[in-house]
Amino acid sequence: MKKKLVVLMAAVMMVSLAACGNSGSGDSKKEDTAKEETKGGSGDKLIVGTEAGFAPYEYMKGTEVVGIDMDIAKAIADDMGKDLEIKNMDFDGALAAVQSGKVDMVAAGVSIDEERKQVMDFSDEYVDNTEVVVVNKENPGITPAGGEVAGTDLEGKIVGVQQGNIADIWVANKDNANPKEIKRYSKFAQAVEDLKNGKIDGIIIDQYPAEEMVASNDTLTILNGTLFEDKYAIAVKKGNQELLDQINKVIKQLKDDGKIEEFTANHVGN
Repeated sequence: MKKKLVVLMAAVMMVSLAACGNSGSGDSKKEDTAKEETKGGSGDKLIVGTEAGFAPYEYMKGTEVVGIDMDIAKAIADDMGKDLEIKNMDFDGALAAVQSGKVDMVAAGVSIDEERKQVMDFSDEYVDNTEVVVVNKENPGITPAGGEVAGTDLEGKIVGVQQGNIADIWVANKDNANPKEIKRYSKFAQAVEDLKNGKIDGIIIDQYPAEEMVASNDTLTILNGTLFEDKYAIAVKKGNQELLDQINKVIKQLKDDGKIEEFTANHVGN
């Protein structure tokens, strides 16, 4: 009887030890996964979110997403020894995806903004950008009162912006402008059609994409002057300093080597 009791107790202890061992192994795997997620790494892939309707920064070439931002993203992935995976989505969706960790970073002509800094982190800026206004050439809905366009020229007008981008934030601030209505679009192509059909008076958009827009639509033109200035950077999940450091290292090298200007020249006008 004593022998049976000893054997039974030994068996119980073995099961208990095995259970503890399994629990430790599981915790270790969870910790490893958490560390990987914190790094922003996705195994052998670096996942970038973008919105491929913003040439020359990101646009479709056949079935491929290309552009200045994608060249920068590819350089970052190469430096990290990872394959670049591009997820094409709405601009707002891309910013939400990086906050939730569904993508490692967003490269989509993202402007640095104080409100955005509260929910995501930004790399060093890599582009100084100007915002302009696109109107119909023959019958402009917006006419500058002075020699160059200003926020006051938008008063009482219907203006189109890409939802969630810096122009949306800027024009919604009453200290900057007081339009009659702000129409928000997920794609600039939709805004172009509404502008050509007289449904809106103008589109607020970045300089290079504006130039691409009027180059492919000869009924449109860019008003003289700069509405406001901003800077582009790459967005990452809040607190992901390790990935941010890797990105900043590559951006600095690209700047030093003149590569960003080279990328720009390769895509402007294409």
